[in-house]
Amino acid sequence: MKGKEVIIVGAGPGGLTSAMLLAHRGFKVTVFEKAPEVGGRNAPIRLDGFTFDTGPTFLMMNFILREMFEETGRKPEDYMKVTRLDPMYRLKFSDFELNMTGDRQQMKEELASVFPGSSDGYDIFMQEEHARFEKLFPCIQKPYSKLSDFADLKLLRAVPYLAVGSTMFEKLGDYFVHDSLRLAFTFQAKYLGMSAWECPAFFTIIPLIEHAYGIYHVQGGLSAISRAMEKIIEEEGGRVVKNAPVKRFIVKDRSITGIELENGETHTADEFIINADFGYAMKELFAPADLRKYSRQRIDSMEFSCSTFMLYLGLDKVYDIPHHNVFFADDYKTNVDDIFIRRVLSKDFSFYIQNASVTDPTLAPEGKSALYVLVPAPNNRGGINWETEKAAFRNRLLDRIQKRTELKDIRQHIVVEKMITPADWENDYNVCVGATFNLKHNWSQMLYFRPRNQFEEFDNCFLTGGGTHPGSGLPTIYESARISANLLCKKHGIAFTPPTTLTSKKPLS
Repeated sequence: MKGKEVIIVGAGPGGLTSAMLLAHRGFKVTVFEKAPEVGGRNAPIRLDGFTFDTGPTFLMMNFILREMFEETGRKPEDYMKVTRLDPMYRLKFSDFELNMTGDRQQMKEELASVFPGSSDGYDIFMQEEHARFEKLFPCIQKPYSKLSDFADLKLLRAVPYLAVGSTMFEKLGDYFVHDSLRLAFTFQAKYLGMSAWECPAFFTIIPLIEHAYGIYHVQGGLSAISRAMEKIIEEEGGRVVKNAPVKRFIVKDRSITGIELENGETHTADEFIINADFGYAMKELFAPADLRKYSRQRIDSMEFSCSTFMLYLGLDKVYDIPHHNVFFADDYKTNVDDIFIRRVLSKDFSFYIQNASVTDPTLAPEGKSALYVLVPAPNNRGGINWETEKAAFRNRLLDRIQKRTELKDIRQHIVVEKMITPADWENDYNVCVGATFNLKHNWSQMLYFRPRNQFEEFDNCFLTGGGTHPGSGLPTIYESARISANLLCKKHGIAFTPPTTLTSKKPLS
């Protein structure tokens, strides 16, 4: 039955994707967003003519993004300009560096020059991990609303490829002898906010995805994706209401009946989608009596990802370094253990620099550049007092940049800057315990055991975002949005196109 009203709380990538699909399929969709711009952690930060992405800077598996646009009868090329990056990124250790490329022969030559004899292992990695990816990919495109979903034929076929009981670091030992080379293929665990020594081997497919399908940049920043989705929602007759923070969900008889905004307004609908941070939503947007499974105590017992310390620097200079750069701590394992086990600030830490202005001149005034710097850090369960630590940590970070990179004179060229600490993620961005990558992706919090797309607490509520299946990261969040939209359509008898097979995927460019 068309015309059902849907309220979506949060205009992050998941909320916008669901809204775009549902509006096209005939639902009356309204999205409520607390911020003045859409995107959530995928929103832009604008500072005196400089533009930065708040969070995600890597666009992978862009064929998924293409499908979301095509499901509304549109071409993404009509809304954004996408560029494939090659080299994809530079990895710099204390004693060597690698320029990772999607050109397979060139990649083998690069590996052989630093780690002689490793190119055969790379061939085996590409072959075996691609076979695993083909088996596992359909499993992230379907919901796990009930235990019987584990009996799905696609999942049963994938079971031998799950590598249960092995970690990402251990699995890469099947391909690479040198520990340092393994690390070069495990930093992607940080996308999940996890340590490579605890991250399930399931996720070894992530570096494969990068090498097989590429990494992309969107002109204007990845936040341009969110703005394009907002435009499509409005073209389809949906509404995006900004500067409209939600105070609470109104619940009656195990159903949500409406929302109340901070300004006192109330709005009703037939169906609801939650795109707010999962932990925050459970603890702050529902009365304790409304929840059975995900009480405050339950949320406090769940495992969360690490956090990040961020610097956004507008510079009056353009540096000749790659678009993406990862600098590993001298003692990487100690740094990782400080983040995930001891939950303290490391003296020696890894950091990431995005120098997107070398690819995209629209991000800064002419002759200037927008530099994005990220340091993985403990989430707020570590009890770090960021109000007293942030200035010193910022200075230590700039010291490390000057020591480890080509940016020796960076301090002289900063004309504007913004800092986001783990405390800011929690207090200003409503991210539970400042865990920027949401819930951990361990086996006890994956598939059926992760908060479900058809939310089990209420019969007219669905989830999208990093806190539900299949997990964090832009492409998986887009899939979570499609799963929830499809479940909602199935509930109301609205036809939809099932996801296509992996072999039919087409990149954006």
